[in-house]
Amino acid sequence: MSSMNSISQIKVPPLMTRSHEIASVVRDEILRGQFRPGERLPSERDLAARFGASRGAVREALSQIEQLRLIDIQPGGARIKEVNDASIAVLGPLLGMGSIPDADLVDQFLDTFSVLARFTATRAIPKLSEAQRIDLLTQLDSMADDLDSVESLQPKMRAFLMTLGGIADNLVVRLISNDLQAQFVERMLQLHPRPSLKPESLRELVAGMRLGVQNGDGEAVASALDVHFLSMRALVAQALASA
Repeated sequence: MSSMNSISQIKVPPLMTRSHEIASVVRDEILRGQFRPGERLPSERDLAARFGASRGAVREALSQIEQLRLIDIQPGGARIKEVNDASIAVLGPLLGMGSIPDADLVDQFLDTFSVLARFTATRAIPKLSEAQRIDLLTQLDSMADDLDSVESLQPKMRAFLMTLGGIADNLVVRLISNDLQAQFVERMLQLHPRPSLKPESLRELVAGMRLGVQNGDGEAVASALDVHFLSMRALVAQALASA
């Protein structure tokens, strides 16, 4: 295993506190596999010397990493835990590893988005009031001017799905969706070349969702979203392979 002191200097935002800076570096080292599960981290004293920081800053940094469930702080020190046991908050840093995101992880993100969108659609549409139906139809009609690319359509799609989420009224699904989107969307918009569906495919998506909303058919809306996410998964995989 490489020496911790051999890790290249990592630039951090100027407003990041010392403890957050330390936590970010050590977190990423754990995610890169520089420590094995069950292995003990260097002591507070050693980490303080390495980073030129106080033991208080190191202690706070370790507490932040423990909140991510990447380590278990015990009387004798901090031990590494399995990444599979970690918090959902590590997904963003995992996506940020390397110059391009991990293709398997990105596909898992999109697959999960698809499942959550389907769940939300099938729960929300049967509950629509007439006012809510009109609102959703208005949102879908406003998408007609944004079918040139997924990127231009994305803000209105997100607003549409958030409206559905509010109608479905499942707090757990909404919080998971919010967290995933916050960690995923910005990273994917930085990808070059960016994946983009043809306007015809986006038009079919909007038309399918509109028909489902109009008829109160949650399964029709869910099916339109299923097709969309399957297409996006294929395009993103292709874009990552050529990046």
